[in-house]
Amino acid sequence: MPDLPPDHPGFFAAYAIAAGSNEPIRLPAKSGSLDFGIQGYLKPDAFLIGLAEGTRAVRRRMLDDMRERYGHARVSDLQQKHVEADLNRFSGHAWNNHLKTWRGLGKWLAQKYNIDDPAKGVKKAPVAQSDGHIPWSNEEIEAFRKHWPIETPERLALEILFWTGARISDAVRLGQGNVDRDGWLVFRQQKTGGEVAIPFARALPEFADGMEPDLALLHSALDARKDKHVTWITTAHGKSRSVKAAGQWLAAKTRAAGINGRSAHGLRKSRARALVCLTSAPMGPNSGIC
Repeated sequence: MPDLPPDHPGFFAAYAIAAGSNEPIRLPAKSGSLDFGIQGYLKPDAFLIGLAEGTRAVRRRMLDDMRERYGHARVSDLQQKHVEADLNRFSGHAWNNHLKTWRGLGKWLAQKYNIDDPAKGVKKAPVAQSDGHIPWSNEEIEAFRKHWPIETPERLALEILFWTGARISDAVRLGQGNVDRDGWLVFRQQKTGGEVAIPFARALPEFADGMEPDLALLHSALDARKDKHVTWITTAHGKSRSVKAAGQWLAAKTRAAGINGRSAHGLRKSRARALVCLTSAPMGPNSGIC
């Protein structure tokens, strides 16, 4: 058995395993403990406000890890040095992502328990500057189109993502139900909550003049579907793809077309660049990047 107090979560977990239990077992959280505090923070009135579903899932895993490691500690003893000691396990983006979780928790604990926010003075880790996801070039978009015929789900996914410029988390939820009576494709962004309206079955606004060929290709891909479902990007069985699965699936299909290092988000950046080019330079063929 570990050399820990009998009421320590680590001791209790080891005891459960020694007794033959394969199920994760947790002691009831003591009032005033960090475990108890995190449980309170995880309630919808505190934790869920302002966070997208994907963000909540990631932070919940981080908070569960905190409960396992430090749940027995008292909230009143929590200080900045303890937060920094936990973050020292990481560097760069990992440090900063865990810091965001600590900041959300620390602010709530400070208000709930009338303590100093233990994460308030912790600084972000330096990270190398990066352009992030690389936009697709005209040639790469055309190579994908040439490899995947208009009737394939791969081609449909590309046309949806390229025309809408939507995040893949939003694209997988799109379908005919998002088209309003005026011909706009309307949806609320999962990440920001902002509403988006994109021309779909109507004349393009002046700022998108010249992009008609891309919209026509999207309609051709939709018309070429063998099966029609509530959402447009689906599995072979007609089920909507999950965000993570859709990203991995498209990345694999992109590599199969001989295109490496490009992502769904890169198509979003390509559409954004194309829109900027309309106001700054003549457009090239196929509404590509200027």
